[in-house]
Amino acid sequence: MESDSIGSRKILQSVFGFHDFRSPQGEIIDTLVRGKDALVLMPTGGGKSLCYQIPSILREGCGIVISPLIALMQDQVSALRLLGVKAEFLNSTLDLASTLNIEKSLRENNLDLLYIAPERLNQTRTLKLISQSKIALFAIDEAHCVSQWGHDFRSDYLNLSLLPEMFPDTPRIALTATADERTKNEMLLRLQLQDAHKFISSFDRPNIRYRITLKQNVKTQLLSFLKKEHPKDAGIIYCLSRKKTEDIANWLQTKGFNALPYHAGLNNQARANHQARFLKEESVIIVATIAFGMGIDKPDVRFVAHLDLPKTIESYYQETGRAGRDGQPASAWMVYGLQDIIKLRQMMEGSEGSEEHKRAEHHRLNAMLGFCEITSCRRHALLAYFGEESQHSCANCDNCLEPMETWDGTEAARMALSVAYRTEQRFGVNHLIDVLRESTNDKIFQFGHQNLASYGIGKKIDNNQWRSVFRQLVARGYMSVNLERYGALALEEKCRPVLRGEETIQLRRDIKRKTIRQHTQTSLAADIDVALWEALRECRRLFAEELGVPPYVIFHDSSLQEMCSMLPQSMEEFHLINGVGERKMEKYGPAFMAVIIEHTAS
Repeated sequence: MESDSIGSRKILQSVFGFHDFRSPQGEIIDTLVRGKDALVLMPTGGGKSLCYQIPSILREGCGIVISPLIALMQDQVSALRLLGVKAEFLNSTLDLASTLNIEKSLRENNLDLLYIAPERLNQTRTLKLISQSKIALFAIDEAHCVSQWGHDFRSDYLNLSLLPEMFPDTPRIALTATADERTKNEMLLRLQLQDAHKFISSFDRPNIRYRITLKQNVKTQLLSFLKKEHPKDAGIIYCLSRKKTEDIANWLQTKGFNALPYHAGLNNQARANHQARFLKEESVIIVATIAFGMGIDKPDVRFVAHLDLPKTIESYYQETGRAGRDGQPASAWMVYGLQDIIKLRQMMEGSEGSEEHKRAEHHRLNAMLGFCEITSCRRHALLAYFGEESQHSCANCDNCLEPMETWDGTEAARMALSVAYRTEQRFGVNHLIDVLRESTNDKIFQFGHQNLASYGIGKKIDNNQWRSVFRQLVARGYMSVNLERYGALALEEKCRPVLRGEETIQLRRDIKRKTIRQHTQTSLAADIDVALWEALRECRRLFAEELGVPPYVIFHDSSLQEMCSMLPQSMEEFHLINGVGERKMEKYGPAFMAVIIEHTAS
């Protein structure tokens, strides 16, 4: 076993084709190679997989990777095999003969990596198999699933505490891209990693542009966003309901987009087919509930759009993090409205969780609302939520690129709070606006609200602006939505200083922002020959179809762009391209070199 950084760097270059580690990959790998435990918090696309793949190759025995999604194991294993790594997976898709062959390979120490779902790992048969084999390490991917306070809780993760008890001398690494302080502490406790070396990278994804706007006409807004910025790009669109995913996917197909729905109501075969098409084809859009996405390795997702408000900042961060894993520019675009808040609160109240759990969920939703309503740098606020300080505005979010105009909303806020109080906190936003704007509908006279002091005091403010006022008061905690009264708005203790005239409020002025044109398809450098780029993509596509793998498994877009820029004229020069290891150079080098040489000679 090569236990120093020379061995790990050699594998990085010869097998994976990269010249240097990103910080802190090298330190994490050295920790595991020396037999020590590690907790890794690293953003999506930060290179977490190398942190356990290289030590699994270096150390004696096989690395066991505990991964929550069966559907993605095959792609991960296929990619490793193309690099010459001896990798397999054990899951319910295998027949008995294949399962027995893989188990035999594990016992005979003929594997570098074995991927297993947590449900299978907990089976007595699997634990017996592992105890009879030489194990290099255990890697627990998506480790935040162990947290009962988190957004992706999986009960089978709780049983992973048996690993240090059954295999006390085998190093473990737990990895996730999403964890606040509470979730991180629960991971350490439940996985018994209190003494592990902790590696916490920056949560910043500077290539992602964050934009959030109000719902007006959702389909019109979405179509404008896609046509102007991502007409041919792969992306993910998240919706709150299964029905809405079907509706949006079907509608996008009528508009010329290759859109597919994905939700738990589809049968297993349909979900698997849609996911496979998303991974293997170009320019596919998945319209999904949160059932889709965890562990998705597709590097060239150019946008993630939310058509409904996520429940937590953790969910939002993880879902938007599926865009731009290749480091190229990507969009995180969202529309939301007050109705989203009411729906989410209704869902929370109707859940079977404890009162403590519901309170925690409401707290996280309030944080998500606050994030939507801020007028300062979104990236700064996002990083601050995860305990990371940033000194400067990012210049890559809507609030930095087009600072939001604010206005003194103190008087309007007092009117809004007053009318809710005078109507006994029994009515929703539409009726409250009707009272403020002196409506003469039947409901006003039914309850005698034409006689209130608040009746007609807000005529100078239009309906849309009043909706904005109420939404911001809810988001900032001055008012709350009373679900027992079907969305009635109630006052919170926090509003007292405003009503007494002791506090002023600056509100954001909701105006339609200009579309910020960003990029279309993959952003290419100005000096790259588009014809050569397309020829290399076609060469990659043919290999991918032949092998039944996604195109990025052959080469990432960034590798193709390097080929276009460097124009290698020999295999030695081709080997210098990032992502070209020895196995890929031998297998694909001649074909890609032929494309380059033919193009430069013409």
